[in-house]
Amino acid sequence: MKILKLIFKNTLRHPLRTILTFLGIAIVTFAFGFIRTAISAWYAGVEASAQNRMVVLNATSLMFPLPLSYRDKIAQIPGVQSVGTANWFGAYYKDPKDFFANFAVDDKYLAMYSEFVTPPEQLAAYKQERNACIIGRKLANRFGWKLGDAVQLTGTIFYGQWDFVVRGIYDGAHATTDETAFLFHWDYINERMKQESPELADYPGWFVIQIADDVNPVAIGEIIDGNFKNSPAETKTETERAFNLSFIAMAGTIMTAMEVISIVVVLIILLVLANTMAMTARERMSEYAVLKTLGFRPLHLVGLISGESLLIALGGFVVGLGALFFIFKNFSVVITKLSNGFFGIFNLTDNTIALTFASALMVGIVAAIFPTWRAVRMRIADGLHRVA
Repeated sequence: MKILKLIFKNTLRHPLRTILTFLGIAIVTFAFGFIRTAISAWYAGVEASAQNRMVVLNATSLMFPLPLSYRDKIAQIPGVQSVGTANWFGAYYKDPKDFFANFAVDDKYLAMYSEFVTPPEQLAAYKQERNACIIGRKLANRFGWKLGDAVQLTGTIFYGQWDFVVRGIYDGAHATTDETAFLFHWDYINERMKQESPELADYPGWFVIQIADDVNPVAIGEIIDGNFKNSPAETKTETERAFNLSFIAMAGTIMTAMEVISIVVVLIILLVLANTMAMTARERMSEYAVLKTLGFRPLHLVGLISGESLLIALGGFVVGLGALFFIFKNFSVVITKLSNGFFGIFNLTDNTIALTFASALMVGIVAAIFPTWRAVRMRIADGLHRVA
């Protein structure tokens, strides 16, 4: 108990230095947690991937569509329970900077994604209207859209103005469910393409299939791709997880840079605290000599110095973490908007909290190693001759 009392008193002996170090660690902890959360948000789609969903796309590239006739052929393969149609629409709302994910899908596609929870009456209204759309809760909050609102998007792939009516707002069934998507009927664009660009009609971007739980995804993929081998549009079938990872790979350099930055941030915390502890130990060498004279063992000195270092590090961690909780709870929609929809899911995960805590703990321990080593190795006579 005396050691704990001494640790608290020593921590507050230089209030200004302690407060500045404490706040510095809190700010850098906040930055570290924010970066790790951004990385987790980018990979959230992968973590939320369903085991029984697969994606069939053009073997050449996702940019090349597939014939609609493939849908019925895929549906006849044993083990395939459902086949949905999808297209990346690539439109924007008012300003090109107002980016968000928008997809043209059919009803079978929508039925596969049970994590998109839409009230039954809203889903029924959506199915009855050709230009109806269903949007995520966060997207609705971002633009202030409500049920019945008319929304006009400007197409960048399918050119022109496209009018929609909001008939459904879905909530995510899980914390990792993206609530920023804009979904509408694939038939809406297909019918317009038949009139304006017939060569683009009846060519969806990809198919999403749902397979039975006892079916091997690899075997299904081989069968599908084998059926369309040597055809004008060969296919590449992969799990939904692999499909999502292929999108992430496009921003691999950005993610690597963020990983490096998070490590640099930890090193900054370490240098800040190590500098403080080195100054503290240098000033107290004569005091440590006196404590040794009074019978304090090396273990006591280890506890004093390491305890003070850990108290500052973990205190900063608590403040930084509290700031993260506050920001994500009250400003997640703002963050999504500022990132132009780049991060649709921005939640503080248990893994991020654990990693941030482990980093703070490591910094507290490592920063105390050198000062502790000097204090333990110091001879009493040398310490008593030092002027604090």
